[in-house]
Amino acid sequence: MAHIPTKTFYNGTKASDIEGPNANQKCSIHHWSTHGFCGRGVLLDYRTYATAQGIVYDSATPHPISYDDLAACGKAQGIDIRPASAGGDIKIGDILLIRSGFVEDYYERSAEENVEIGLRHNDSGEQKWAGVKQEEAVIDWLHDCYFAAVGGDAPAFERWPTPESYHLHEYILALWGMPLGEMLDLEKLSQLCKQRKRYFFFFSSAPNNCPGGVSSHVNGTAIL
Repeated sequence: MAHIPTKTFYNGTKASDIEGPNANQKCSIHHWSTHGFCGRGVLLDYRTYATAQGIVYDSATPHPISYDDLAACGKAQGIDIRPASAGGDIKIGDILLIRSGFVEDYYERSAEENVEIGLRHNDSGEQKWAGVKQEEAVIDWLHDCYFAAVGGDAPAFERWPTPESYHLHEYILALWGMPLGEMLDLEKLSQLCKQRKRYFFFFSSAPNNCPGGVSSHVNGTAIL
């Protein structure tokens, strides 16, 4: 996704750089495939926290997950989600993963229900997903923590559709150049983190070697 007002992708890339007679590999996904990236991952298991608090929601609705929600979730896990510079536990270069419960809901639904949701046969005909709330507190937090990448199990990471005049994708991808992963299966990771009462781990991602590509499967691995 580009920064919509300027129609510009990260590093000044325009649509004509990606497709058409003047296309180039300026911002191609294959550059990552030569080395991938890895670092310390941190899981914020919002679905487990919400369930414990009696918060019931369907991940196929635009349920917002606010900064305050994430801070309370982190506290329940024994994590201060503020950046280390402010006295918290998040270090520069950490990789943030948020479990919204999409995968859990997917496997609890019937195949027919999942197809219906996937085809977007709803009242508005558009996608609706739970995700991180579009708000200044979230933008400031994501920026100030200097995460190396963010991701989650939801199809859009942020609440979809946005009720604001902007998308978090515009900040994360187009303005900051921060990798954003979606539809990760975090179920086993969540179970292990709960068992061990430890929510930090080694995480690696190996993007596909696709010259000219604009995205890739995450191909992620978490090691506790």
